[in-house]
Amino acid sequence: MTDSVQPISVLLVEDDAGDELMTREAFEDNKIRNDLFVVRDGEEALDYLYRRGAHIDAVRPDLILLDLNLPKYDGRQVLERIKGDPELAAIPVVILTTSSAEEDIVRSYKLHANAYVTKPVDLTQFIRAVRQIDDFFVSVVRLPGR
Repeated sequence: MTDSVQPISVLLVEDDAGDELMTREAFEDNKIRNDLFVVRDGEEALDYLYRRGAHIDAVRPDLILLDLNLPKYDGRQVLERIKGDPELAAIPVVILTTSSAEEDIVRSYKLHANAYVTKPVDLTQFIRAVRQIDDFFVSVVRLPGR
């Protein structure tokens, strides 16, 4: 654990409004006030990361929470683009998805995901999982440029 815990910028790539709301609630209940930015599909995620269109002033995220099942570009395609770009590859990406399929897990790690978390269906468990991800990346892990 570090002595000086600083808020981080988190990009949530999530098309489900309910999952977004639960993620926001989990972040708001934590002691540290991280900045949570939300995009709703793979194309918007790439626009955010490359600061295009409506996201020209986007903050570079310290952490990305990425759903796999997205419209336009799916999470696998977004992950491949992030990890294939030297400017973005150092940003930790946590896959946060409903899929527990072995092929999705294996492929995500082959594409260099930093972690793979299957979304619990229970509200309390979902919030606990997001809090644990947040706690780990804020309190335990040393992120690039921090």
